Amino acid sequence: MVSEPPIIHRLLKLSRAIDQFNEMIGRFTLWLVLLMVALGVWNVVGRYLGKAIGQNLTSNFFIESQWYIFDLVFLLGAAYTLKHDEHVRVDVFYSRWSRKTKALADFFGTLFFLIPFCVLVIYFSWGTIVESWITREVSPDPGGLARYPIKTMIIVSFALLIVQGISELIKNWAIYRGHLQERE
Repeated sequence: MVSEPPIIHRLLKLSRAIDQFNEMIGRFTLWLVLLMVALGVWNVVGRYLGKAIGQNLTSNFFIESQWYIFDLVFLLGAAYTLKHDEHVRVDVFYSRWSRKTKALADFFGTLFFLIPFCVLVIYFSWGTIVESWITREVSPDPGGLARYPIKTMIIVSFALLIVQGISELIKNWAIYRGHLQERE
């Protein structure tokens, strides 16, 4: 009979699954950047070309689409950025610490700052987002987009950050305890 692997191995497996999920979302988000740039180019070209020919070639739909895609890139990219350890930090002391000390600092930072902050953002955003769905909020500009779907991405984004934070907790604890040499 094969014995059950230790809890840390199961947790690291969960961490890898979370990392793969957020990696997939991050790679999708990279494609959104190209779409956002294409829309931005069209908005500029359409405005000037439209003036030259006396025809309106752009609209609030295209302008707001560019804004919404930027929102998606920023919101969906947050967990991906955390996964790749690219969030801003002050390295005055951190850069001199051992890997285990860094892992412990990251563990407590995630546990006491990142996750509670994300929970608070979700909590305080919830009512506004629900109200936006109830009223089917739309842009006041002619041809504008619905606002409730993009507002929902606030909750999705911070939920993804919480999940990625859990993955980071697992990896940092494993590093601190010597079960993992480096971040995966």
